[in-house]
Amino acid sequence: MQQTELQSIYQQRVTDFQSIATQLQKKYQRFALLRLLTFFGGAALLILVFQWYWLLGIIALLGFLLGFYRFSTWHLGVKTEQLHQEELAKLNQQEILALDHQFEQYSDGAEFLDHLHPNAIDLDLFGPFSFFQYANRTSTVLGAQQLANYLNTGADQASIQKRQAAIQELQPQLDWRQHFLAYGRRTEDTQKQIDLLHLWIAQESFILPNSRLKLIIRVLPFLTILGFGYLLYLQLWGPSLLALVPALLVLRKYVLRINTVHQQTTHAEKALSNYGELIQHIEAQSFDSELLQEGQSTFLPQASKAIRELSYIISQLNARYNAFVLLFNIFGLWDLQWVWRLEKWKEKYQQHLPQWFEALGHFEVWSSLATVAYNNPGWTFPTITEQPEIKAQQLGHPLIARDKRIANNVHLPTQGHIKLLTGSNMAGKSTFLRTVGLNVVLAMTGAPVCATDMELPILQVYTSMRTQDALQESTSSFYAELKRLKIIIEAVEQETNIFFLLDEILKGTNSKDRHTGSKALIKQLIQQGGGGIIATHDLELGSLEAQYNGSIENWCMEVQIENGQLHFDYLLKKGVSQSFNATLLMQNMGIKIDSSLDRL
Repeated sequence: MQQTELQSIYQQRVTDFQSIATQLQKKYQRFALLRLLTFFGGAALLILVFQWYWLLGIIALLGFLLGFYRFSTWHLGVKTEQLHQEELAKLNQQEILALDHQFEQYSDGAEFLDHLHPNAIDLDLFGPFSFFQYANRTSTVLGAQQLANYLNTGADQASIQKRQAAIQELQPQLDWRQHFLAYGRRTEDTQKQIDLLHLWIAQESFILPNSRLKLIIRVLPFLTILGFGYLLYLQLWGPSLLALVPALLVLRKYVLRINTVHQQTTHAEKALSNYGELIQHIEAQSFDSELLQEGQSTFLPQASKAIRELSYIISQLNARYNAFVLLFNIFGLWDLQWVWRLEKWKEKYQQHLPQWFEALGHFEVWSSLATVAYNNPGWTFPTITEQPEIKAQQLGHPLIARDKRIANNVHLPTQGHIKLLTGSNMAGKSTFLRTVGLNVVLAMTGAPVCATDMELPILQVYTSMRTQDALQESTSSFYAELKRLKIIIEAVEQETNIFFLLDEILKGTNSKDRHTGSKALIKQLIQQGGGGIIATHDLELGSLEAQYNGSIENWCMEVQIENGQLHFDYLLKKGVSQSFNATLLMQNMGIKIDSSLDRL
């Protein structure tokens, strides 16, 4: 499928969903008038019925209220569906932009960036124009966190294969994925809400184990109402207030415990309701792949119903924000009644809620990566092998638009072998390192890779490409790079599946020290059985190929200069680079180069 075909599909969906939304809007407006007329007409009719016979009026009132409630609920449902269709049209429009690599409309996951991670900064995993932002079709904090986990931490071979099967099954299910995302976009949740819910789940209940308190909650409201009503009947106004004292004392005793529970649950009400909708969407679908079935079984038989029940209970406890609830508290111990309901819910589902949250996050990730696969039909799902080598055909950078992307065929031994990549400025060395690294990371998550074919073993990618001064640690960029290299050396010493990508190592020192240090580092990494790519401007390092009996191989990326213009092809070639362009680039930037200076 070509990009133009995908654009046509998405554009047609924009048109279709917007058309349905417009029809629903008109329907809602028509019935809004009918709803108003029904209310006033029904009220007038009820007045006549009450004047005729009061008992029939009460029956008619109850029937009218029930019918009007159902009609209003249906009417609001029309509005909800209209908004859902508009959201579907919007997200299809966003997919059209994403096909052109305009994906800044999605959250970039900058909050997940760990500066100590082995590769996240160098490979643009998080932040503006990162792969997280490109792939992100999550709508909850649960999904965003899980997507970050996938990118930060590779999986084992069995898990990768299961994920691939799940993503491949969801890939053609465009309707299911987009409805899932549209439902999710109603969600307004935060990590703090989730953390507080986990805190509440882990906290001990104070009503369930207290038989005396449970008896009080059951009996005291009846005694309060009977006592207060009886004393009022006797017109004992002052003593009637005394009937309220026991309830007030009970509420005063437990108010701090109630406040703690309420604080931990109050803001999760709407988010939980939306979670229930997402889970129901999963429950209703039929899946074939093992991982999707496992994830779905976590929710069965009725997790969505349980989640919505929790949301409803919290909503009733949230009614304590209303001043009128003071009366419900005095006469019915409202707060304690609903906290008790919360505790009974927790007792039943305490072990399930964290599992539901985790599984929901996984489904959002699988759906996101399935969208990546759908939008890039030329990409492939890599084969995980036991052979210590990366083999890829037409390997390209996932974050470069397909009409600008240059792909290369690569064969990279991953143990005891280093590719030395030389080339002039802007020849594409750094981009190539990121191309290899990012695709390996994607392969380790179970995602498709930007290649027509790829085979590789389980690998951990370590990089040293972007090093910065750490002012808070009074650390120079050179020292920061040394610390980074130390981490990589230790990783290679301890593990057998480390694949490193180093760009212009030891660039913070003079050329002689840089050359000497680079040779020493390369020798140490080879002796430790390490595998990776080192990009460098130090052409003298190319002589190492002859000294290491095949453990080092020279690659280069060249630039052609024609009529004073630079021409880059970004293609890999064997050997040491023979082209230079720094002088021309400086001249183009206005720096006057005096050739006589070469003789000084």
